[in-house]
Amino acid sequence: MPKTFVLSVGGSLLVTKEGVNLKFLRAFHSFVSAQVKKGNKFYLVVGGGITARNYIKAALAAAPVKAADRDWVGIRATRLNAQLLQVVFGSLAYKDIITNPYKLIKIKAPVIFSGGYKPGCSTDHVAVLIAKHNKIDTVINLSNIDYAYDKDPCHHSDAKKLVNVSWPTFRKIVGSRWQPGLNVPFDPVASREAAKYKIKVIILNGQKLKNLSDCLEGQSFKGTTIN
Repeated sequence: MPKTFVLSVGGSLLVTKEGVNLKFLRAFHSFVSAQVKKGNKFYLVVGGGITARNYIKAALAAAPVKAADRDWVGIRATRLNAQLLQVVFGSLAYKDIITNPYKLIKIKAPVIFSGGYKPGCSTDHVAVLIAKHNKIDTVINLSNIDYAYDKDPCHHSDAKKLVNVSWPTFRKIVGSRWQPGLNVPFDPVASREAAKYKIKVIILNGQKLKNLSDCLEGQSFKGTTIN
């Protein structure tokens, strides 16, 4: 039976330090296109990744830029990334990038792209709002990690991977405050809203598309489930 999925696509998948990740871009396009042929529909909310962080860092280095203005820089980066994916998907994609998750109209296109919305609202948060608006009970967060951890594994050798975790426990890990360019598995405000609306979030490695396919089909997969 065809389904509608909300995917929060981390900008780190699309753009690396070396530039646009063409391998991922092509593979992801092929993967989603094949899913559409099965009748499935996708809301793809695209993050800013290193592009957003570099621009925010540059703005701060040049002047004492306010938090809201730094957020707008990041938001524009998310929309640029979303635009790149949208043009690659061609006729499968809705013609406009969704900029307000509260004003979703009935769209027939099978692939709909969104980026950031407004200051204080990350793309993770946008994904949660889209899921709530469309009565979809799960958001799948695609990143460059296999699991979320109880602490940053890059700096803590004793970090433990999370397979199944409750919202109260996860929220203690990520904290409660949002700041422009924040880099966590799923942001604090989005986590609060997902918990409030009883939306499940799955975090998995977006580069491993067979694993993503297993997840979409309700089979066993490698990743973190938060509910």
